[in-house]
Amino acid sequence: MSSQSVSSEIDIEFCDVTKRFGEVLALDNVSLTVERGAFFSFLGPSGCGKTTSLRLIAGFDQPSSGKVQIGGESVVGIPSYKRPVNMVFQQYALFPHMNVADNIGYGLRQREPRPAKAEILRRVEETLEMVRLGGYGKRNVWELSGGQQQRVALARALINHPTCLLLDEPLAALDRKLRREMQIELQTLQREVGITFILVTHDQEEALSMSDTICIMSEGRIIQSGSPRELYDAPVNRYVADFVGKTNFFDGEVCGLSDGGAAVKTEGGVVLEGLSAKQTILAKGEKASLAVRPEMISMSAVGIASTNDFAIRGRVLNRIFLGEHSEYLVATEGFGEVMVLTPKSVESQSSSFSPGDEVIIGWKREAALVLGDN
Repeated sequence: MSSQSVSSEIDIEFCDVTKRFGEVLALDNVSLTVERGAFFSFLGPSGCGKTTSLRLIAGFDQPSSGKVQIGGESVVGIPSYKRPVNMVFQQYALFPHMNVADNIGYGLRQREPRPAKAEILRRVEETLEMVRLGGYGKRNVWELSGGQQQRVALARALINHPTCLLLDEPLAALDRKLRREMQIELQTLQREVGITFILVTHDQEEALSMSDTICIMSEGRIIQSGSPRELYDAPVNRYVADFVGKTNFFDGEVCGLSDGGAAVKTEGGVVLEGLSAKQTILAKGEKASLAVRPEMISMSAVGIASTNDFAIRGRVLNRIFLGEHSEYLVATEGFGEVMVLTPKSVESQSSSFSPGDEVIIGWKREAALVLGDN
């Protein structure tokens, strides 16, 4: 495949991008690509560099060094209003003195040459239908619900047919139920319009449920990029495993290596085995953690035979009923407190456990992953 054909499949590319704000290093030599038509998310804690990355794409900031490309062309030095991207902000930034239709058509009215009035009206109505707000054009924006305002902000950004839509934590102001509904709306809309969406969020559940690709960042660097399943099932280190989903960690040092696996001697002196994390080179004697997702741990009453590779006795400290599953906290000797998630379908076949109950918890070897700290 020629270099020209490769670039045509990529909407956004960072080439060794560094960004400094005085003495603060916000991005540290970052390189990445975002494929055309993808739903891509930057995920990480505050200060990790995700918002800086979005602002560099939008043109609100310029890189200190390196190159940002959109559609194969460098946009370094090009102001935001000349870039083929639009942004939806966390607080939506709607104009309160304009109705819905005027808000959505604002960008078209700023173009030179300005489209005819009839063309603007047609495009506005078309975009309203796209975001399922047909007939809302004459409403005042302050009369709308939070979810409706969010869709107006999306419509205002989409009406200009951008190459890429940038989403700066657009669902943060919504309540949990509405946020979930809007996540589904955004996914559906992205598939329908077919353009690249780039989301910035610190909400792991949001990124996992919406994205094709997630880029996890820390201190201005990319730690791991991949599909939600790859990041969840095959994190490259403890940082990623801890940030994406819930995980039990058993800390210790590597005491043995095998083909595709490793053994960790915990601080309590117990040896646990698991698979080695991909892209990770482990050595005997180095610090490591054995990670087990709580939904991969089974729990049974004392006296019932276990088929797991590892089993330990414990006592239930707490149970939280969460509808589709129950979350247990189990105290164990030598391993501390262990979290176990039990599906409702499993609990319906046997009685649930209560605080104070003695139980046996365990897991298969392939459910455990040995992770380095770096």
